[in-house]
Amino acid sequence: MPHPPGLTTIPTEALRTLLSAVHKKVVTAPLSIGELTRIGLQFCATDLMRELRGLEAAGIRAVLVAVLAERGAQEEAARRSRRQLS
Repeated sequence: MPHPPGLTTIPTEALRTLLSAVHKKVVTAPLSIGELTRIGLQFCATDLMRELRGLEAAGIRAVLVAVLAERGAQEEAARRSRRQLS
């Protein structure tokens, strides 16, 4: 069975947790399964590694910020749509 594209299966809160850990240098880049497990992201470590393997901290931050911004925009559009329907 093929994997879903990108980071779509990873919960937003997990991405925020990883972004915070990278920013605070709680985890080191390049990422490892052990680093992700240490911050409680073992449940999605394989998917994260598939997409972020080999990236330095700046690259990880760039990817996570972009994904979180896109999700935020989608959530805002959904909120506006719901308001218009009610």
